[in-house]
Amino acid sequence: MSHSMDETARIAVEWIKDLEATLSKPTCAVVVGLSGHLGAGKTAFVAAVARQLGVTGDVVSPTFVIMKQYATNHSLWSFLVHIDAYRLESPQELEAINWNALRADPKNLIMVEWPENVAIIPDQALALEQRQLPGRVSEVHIEVR
Repeated sequence: MSHSMDETARIAVEWIKDLEATLSKPTCAVVVGLSGHLGAGKTAFVAAVARQLGVTGDVVSPTFVIMKQYATNHSLWSFLVHIDAYRLESPQELEAINWNALRADPKNLIMVEWPENVAIIPDQALALEQRQLPGRVSEVHIEVR
């Protein structure tokens, strides 16, 4: 559970370490699905992961461009691919971003917001739920499924 961006960043650090520990040498990209309502913290979590992978610069939602790709300085993944499928309606729409080639490259860590919109079955799924608490405080629950 996270009550702040700092806590979300700590959770992202631990999650990346756990993910790395479960992988030996990937033969294709690792695909992570992030589900949760609007404002649940999906993009904030991706940004925290990006920082952990050594991405510099701002990481923002690719809602209107669908995909953003960031170079990392990580030993396992050369690129973080951030996809926001909120505006997509079918898996065929992923062809426009060359999904098959992205998925085939083991140097990609692909994080997909709204994977259910395009029927992506991720290697690991994260569900993020945000609740508003009294006093303008919110908490975010992050669950690995």
